[in-house]
Amino acid sequence: MQSNPVSPIDEYRRQQVCAATGDCLRRAAGICHYPFPLIDISFDLSGRAAGMYRVRQGRRCIRYNPYILARYFDEGLAETVPHEVAHYATDVLYGLENIRPHGAEWQALMRALGATPRATAKYDLTGIPVRRQRRFVYRCSCSTHQLSTRRHNRIHRDSAAYLCRRCRVPLVFAG
Repeated sequence: MQSNPVSPIDEYRRQQVCAATGDCLRRAAGICHYPFPLIDISFDLSGRAAGMYRVRQGRRCIRYNPYILARYFDEGLAETVPHEVAHYATDVLYGLENIRPHGAEWQALMRALGATPRATAKYDLTGIPVRRQRRFVYRCSCSTHQLSTRRHNRIHRDSAAYLCRRCRVPLVFAG
């Protein structure tokens, strides 16, 4: 059964999400006794995640998925917003390299913000555009393997090597 496609949230609800993010950030500042700077917010996330905290080239940003927020707006305000704010706050306080993404510090802040410290949520994504990762064919001595774009790029940059679980031979790109 095919359902109607979900439309992204409208401008009014985007403003509500931005306001909720700012409010959650102020509450985190009170809890942590630290004046967190404002953070850029965008609604350009696609795929299966409702939100993402990202640092790229030294710039911090919270990205939200406008399609998932359209379908699960109340849950997004209650869970996704504090989830991403907690990632931002724990990064500022401890540094991403010093803590686990959903570790004790993040969990404690999530509880203090009144949210459930859950790493992922299960959403019905019917009608929501999701990314599909491209797969690359690799071979070993006993079979072929389908590797994700991420693993393919790691091999290509010589930053990783993967072995077949059966024959323990390194995987080689089949072209």
